Amino acid sequence: MTTRHPTLPATESWFGQLDELPLDPAAAAASAAAATYERPLPQGVRPSAERAPEPAAHAAAWPTDPLDGRPIDQAAGLRRLFAAHTLRCIPVVSNPGLAFAGALLERLCTGYAERGLRTLVVDAAERARAPRELAGFELAEGVEALSPQVSYLAARGLPLRFVDASGSTAGFLDALAEAAPQHDVLLVHAGAADLARLFARRVKELQARALRPIVLCDESPETVTHAYAAIKLLALRAGLMAHDLLISAAPGSPRAARVAESVARCADDFLGAVLHDAVCVDPAEAATEPTSDALQRLLHEQLACALPQRVTDSAFGALGPVSALPSLTLRHGARGLRHA
Repeated sequence: MTTRHPTLPATESWFGQLDELPLDPAAAAASAAAATYERPLPQGVRPSAERAPEPAAHAAAWPTDPLDGRPIDQAAGLRRLFAAHTLRCIPVVSNPGLAFAGALLERLCTGYAERGLRTLVVDAAERARAPRELAGFELAEGVEALSPQVSYLAARGLPLRFVDASGSTAGFLDALAEAAPQHDVLLVHAGAADLARLFARRVKELQARALRPIVLCDESPETVTHAYAAIKLLALRAGLMAHDLLISAAPGSPRAARVAESVARCADDFLGAVLHDAVCVDPAEAATEPTSDALQRLLHEQLACALPQRVTDSAFGALGPVSALPSLTLRHGARGLRHA
């Protein structure tokens, strides 16, 4: 091995070093790796090999983005500024016989608010309120702010105004993204037939490969029958073969467990469909109470399999004034989804 000269100037000619090169090829490779000439380090600076390594726990302590799970570093704001915003559209199947549908929707919104996400509930169910008159001209005028994280749009009958020649109402999702680009999650609460018209085209175009509608029911036979009928309709019309079940019942209810087992068995035996998960939600819980671990797991998985709805650049103009029409948002007091 040759002797390393740590103080040798980097500009010195290499011709005088030829006689010091080893003849063995292996030794030559080792010598070349060791013969890197470095300038003396400034006083007080230790060599890199002597510096204390950064602990692994420090990297694990970084907060992560609730949507994509990446660490939030100094460039996170720039990535969000220059990246196109994408909303997550989650279909929620309504159930006319369910007495506490609003309470279940509130718990979904609370779970996403705990993650720092803003949710717009689009209520196009059979028992929803009629939309505001101006919402027929511009959807943004029908959006009501219930809290800083939750907004509500009464949309009964609105999806059919966007139907095209093929019978699809997928244009309604585009209009929603344009009207509410500041939100992160769209909970589309509607009947199975309306949801099939909304999402069938996106499923066929492979834009929603992992989409799993959330089906609502309680422990009564009527709502369970309606839940199975909704799963059947979505499977036949939209090709949606996987679903989640949200049951209005006390946690740990044995009857709710039998309901989930019955729905899963019927969906598998007669349709070949899969009930991916079933979670009980107590309708007596306050909207401000923390959500259960089971519900948090369902919400996390729903974000991963939701339909991504891209917001166009022109929609970001709505982040300032909502529209040119006189806004009605502040004329009504904020109400909860239980009373919407």
